[in-house]
Amino acid sequence: MLLMCLFIVAGTSIAHAQQPLPSVLKVDSLPVKADSLLLGTDSMALATDSLIQMMDSLAKEVSKPAPIVDSTLLQCYVVDSQTGDSIPYANAIYRTLKVGASSDADGHFTIEKKAGEQLTVTAVGYKPRRIKVTDDTPNTLHITLIADSKQLQGVVVKAKRRHRYSRKDNPAVELMKRVIAAKKESLLSNHSYYQYDKYQKVTMAINNLTPDDIEGKMFKKAPWLLDQVEVCPYNNKLILPISVDETLTQHIYRKDPRDEKDIVLGQTTKGISKLIQTGEALNTIVKDLFKDINLYDDQIDLLQKRFPSPIGSTAISFYHFYIDDTVYVNQDQCIRLQFMPANQQDFGFRGELYVLNDSTLHVKKCDMQLPANTGVNFVDAMKFEQEFTKLNNGEWALTTDNMVAELKLTDLLQRAIVIRTTGMNNYAFNPIDDKLFKGKAKVTYDANAKMRDNDFWAAHRTTQLTKSEASMDSFVKRMSKTKHFKWLLFTTKALVENFIETGNEDKPSKVDIGPVNTFISKNFVDGIRVRASARTTAKFNPHWFFEGYYAYGTKSHQNYYDAKVTYSFNKPEYQPIEFPIRTISIESNRDVESPSDKYLKHSKDNIFMTFRPVKVEKLYFYNRQRIKFEWETNYGLATSIGLSTESNRPTGKLIYEKMDGSLVDRIRLTELSLSLDYRPGQSYVNSKQRRMEVNLDAPEFKLKHTMGLKNFLGGHFNTNLTELAIYKRFWLGSWGHVDTRVEGGAQWNKVPFPYLITPPVNTSYFEHLGTFNLMQPLEFLNDR
Repeated sequence: MLLMCLFIVAGTSIAHAQQPLPSVLKVDSLPVKADSLLLGTDSMALATDSLIQMMDSLAKEVSKPAPIVDSTLLQCYVVDSQTGDSIPYANAIYRTLKVGASSDADGHFTIEKKAGEQLTVTAVGYKPRRIKVTDDTPNTLHITLIADSKQLQGVVVKAKRRHRYSRKDNPAVELMKRVIAAKKESLLSNHSYYQYDKYQKVTMAINNLTPDDIEGKMFKKAPWLLDQVEVCPYNNKLILPISVDETLTQHIYRKDPRDEKDIVLGQTTKGISKLIQTGEALNTIVKDLFKDINLYDDQIDLLQKRFPSPIGSTAISFYHFYIDDTVYVNQDQCIRLQFMPANQQDFGFRGELYVLNDSTLHVKKCDMQLPANTGVNFVDAMKFEQEFTKLNNGEWALTTDNMVAELKLTDLLQRAIVIRTTGMNNYAFNPIDDKLFKGKAKVTYDANAKMRDNDFWAAHRTTQLTKSEASMDSFVKRMSKTKHFKWLLFTTKALVENFIETGNEDKPSKVDIGPVNTFISKNFVDGIRVRASARTTAKFNPHWFFEGYYAYGTKSHQNYYDAKVTYSFNKPEYQPIEFPIRTISIESNRDVESPSDKYLKHSKDNIFMTFRPVKVEKLYFYNRQRIKFEWETNYGLATSIGLSTESNRPTGKLIYEKMDGSLVDRIRLTELSLSLDYRPGQSYVNSKQRRMEVNLDAPEFKLKHTMGLKNFLGGHFNTNLTELAIYKRFWLGSWGHVDTRVEGGAQWNKVPFPYLITPPVNTSYFEHLGTFNLMQPLEFLNDR
């Protein structure tokens, strides 16, 4: 999905009529010099005079105080005066106030702005730099330090045997043991109640734009893209934001009886993903992959993997710790420790912990990153920043949780970045009304969550939008007016969403045509098969949904159809398959299929099913009528009751033969089914075709019983089929995980072979989870 968004940006620029490149690039960011703006990009050279002019203009533009920066804070970046390289772990202090801070691994730090005081910045191997802070001092400072050659004189480097790390009598290890032992006393869950507000902003962007990119075709043919470019404060690279998602959540907790919930008070999405109906799926997947981390948990869930926490129960054996220095973080004196995995091939973090130098031993701050060699192949770099603040009641609570991930999607589109900024505030420990804990759903939505106005977001943001993020609507509007963009978007959406919308931005689609990949297909009986299908959306009617298709086999000359009417008790945003499903539907269908097609999660007419390693020659015509009721709770329990009647007639090389050798032309079965499906904690993303599970850690339990009714609606047989399925993922720490699926069934009656249990078979070239690839349909039959 992110790949598609990048494709749209690139494609739009190619479709745009060529215009001259402006010489001024306006970007809100740090006021750095033109020759250092490209630090961390692929090129340090300024290729042309026009680019030099543009970058100088950029330096002048960004040297103005940015309106989005907190006026009470100084945001500083420390670099070497000669090379321009960032200086990690530099110390800054107001000596008279004893207030200090330290730069991170990239040379960034933030400190309070104290007018009238002198800020001293020091680093090993550099001369101290003293800066007089006044009311006129810019809120963003680019601090250069000069190497101190005197400090380097007389240094003799001698070869020495490498020091072996030992946990015994190691001060860092002893300190971390005390930190781990003390963390239980710091948990907010020790209180009877607590609550807080969490604001989260997730930005997706094209990363690491280079001089070649800016001078290239994309920006020459779409010069307005330059207005969207800015400098990322986390890696000091030029980026092009394409989507921003904001969420405000109220988290509530009750100790007895234990319960906690997230109430989503506001949610909004801007950018390219809003142009695509499945854009919400992208945001959900990104949030699941790059979810919030809790440093105080033993294991941290991230990228659908688990990593040992640096203050978890296994941290002492998994990580190596080193005491680095004693520094001030804001006004709190802290012990800074470095940590890294003992085995660099293990799934673990490396970074710095700042532990309060007092009896509480609480973590004040944590800066860590994911090493590139931990097996997460699409992540080039990933960094985290967490900071804890002392509340009025003396408790320490997480107030800042930021993450930046630089991604490599494909060889063609290598550069993408996801920036997640999270701020927590309004902590309270008063009793909470029990009404808020009603229901078992862990996440609930306020009725107006997706209709919040700009005033609401301005009042609740803990981090302001950048200039590019704030102008995302105008960016998309300019893109939509670009020549040929509508055709590019139309083609992209048809390929990705598999449906063609009949509406536009002003008049949302009431009818979608598709799935596109079923327009033409092939099977043994029909030969070439053509199909036309469509369905209505929630814009047509928020409760009533209609869908169907007509198909024709050019070899069999058979006509097929499907007609379905669904009533949704909810008001879904687009389709009735959205969680939670609460529907009743009536369907009539005549078609041809293979016995293995019932295990497919997509349409059997998918054009890719035309290409198979084996010939599927055993098929049957069916005529089926069905009524079905589905009700899904907010906490994951789904109940389904269905009644169907079906007649089918063998075709191709499938025959129905009795023991005496006589043939049966057709059989008819009437079935009543009841299904219970429980998936606690599961979350979903919706596409136009189906919904998909996101949380693979959520267990699944499914029990279904189907009863065939003889002499009811023409049914020929009594049948009783019971099926049970269980899924659970078990984690083995840094070793990985084991996905366990157990399925079983029993047919309690004597039935014709088409109604016996057959293993799920996959006859295509594409892998389908839970199916057997090297088996033929009806190859193995059993009643248990």
